[in-house]
Amino acid sequence: MSPSLPKVIFIDAFGTLFGVKGSVGEIYSGLARTAQVNTDPQAVNRAFFQSFAASERLAFPDADPAAIPELEYRWWKVIVADTFERVGALSKFEDFDEFYAGLYGYFETSAPWQVYSDTLSSLARWQSMGIALGVISNFDSRLYRVLTVLGLADYFQSVTISTEVGAAKPSPAIFKAALAKHQCTPQEAWHVGDSEAEDYAGAESVGMRAILIAR
Repeated sequence: MSPSLPKVIFIDAFGTLFGVKGSVGEIYSGLARTAQVNTDPQAVNRAFFQSFAASERLAFPDADPAAIPELEYRWWKVIVADTFERVGALSKFEDFDEFYAGLYGYFETSAPWQVYSDTLSSLARWQSMGIALGVISNFDSRLYRVLTVLGLADYFQSVTISTEVGAAKPSPAIFKAALAKHQCTPQEAWHVGDSEAEDYAGAESVGMRAILIAR
């Protein structure tokens, strides 16, 4: 392989490989209507990002691996409940627990996601060049299923997520965990992502070549 090419390219997941169809607010509001709760999608979208920004990072240091799925489920439940509380709709759900269970499962299907137009061609090109590919993401363990249903899983030799590492980007720990899976140095790897703070700065901090893309 050419010295100018990396041994492995790591790629962020949400916002880089794929994104939501429409907006989170539109999806949440649409699902809420099935529970006979009417909300304004734009208000819900604003509320979601406020709730998400106010939350702790999606990582559980020192957690028992067997407990991680339940911790992920609870973490997101707090955000979803707070989102609807901010728009005055939480009390309108007859059974919020049941509604949330359906919403959580919905985001494990292909329905809410769109793969960006340049994703597959980029992955195929790098794969044809003999470059190993990996995912580094501040996502939960549903990502494995999402990558599969979106037809992306087979491109990647590794998937490294914050909930399993116990550290989220831009922490060096998650980048180092991913590098260890490929037995390569930071100088042999690139990282592609859409967040300047999490992806670009995080990758640079461990010595990887960082590539920032705008979606």
